[in-house]
Amino acid sequence: MPRPSTPELAQLLFLLDTAYDHASWHGTNLRGSIRGVSLAQAAWRPSPKRHNIWGLVVHAAYWKYAAWRRLTGAVRGSFPLKGSNWLRRPVETTGHAWRADIALLEESHRALRAAVAACTERDLMRSAARSKVSSRALIIGVAAHDLYHAGQIQLLKRLSALDARPDRRGHNGAKTASSRR
Repeated sequence: MPRPSTPELAQLLFLLDTAYDHASWHGTNLRGSIRGVSLAQAAWRPSPKRHNIWGLVVHAAYWKYAAWRRLTGAVRGSFPLKGSNWLRRPVETTGHAWRADIALLEESHRALRAAVAACTERDLMRSAARSKVSSRALIIGVAAHDLYHAGQIQLLKRLSALDARPDRRGHNGAKTASSRR
């Protein structure tokens, strides 16, 4: 892997990497938060109108794609899935579909990282296409976005485990008859 052209670019790549899949002081990053997540955990929702882990994974993939598109000037509409931002997941509750969406997150991250690595100092100061935000701020924002959703995923994993305990709650957090006594 070639060395970044400037210390600032190295720092931005470090932020992206530690927020996504490299060891860091802050704890679990986005990729680490989904390691070992079962199909049932990925699809579980705390209530019908709340997000699930699977949806958060695809949401993060979409925004990595959107940042890549802004950095590269690529045209809209090239995200491999139909829709944007919050795509309803799962469409098909299979291990293959879950692994495919994790692979989409990975591909989106790798494409974004390559685009960031190719940036010049001038590119970082420039606003991304049709944006008031500099490319530097966009890149930092993607790292923050990854960490925000990694925290949500960690919480959803804990809640789904609690919900699965027959002595505590029923499906989706509803108290069972035995837990109301």
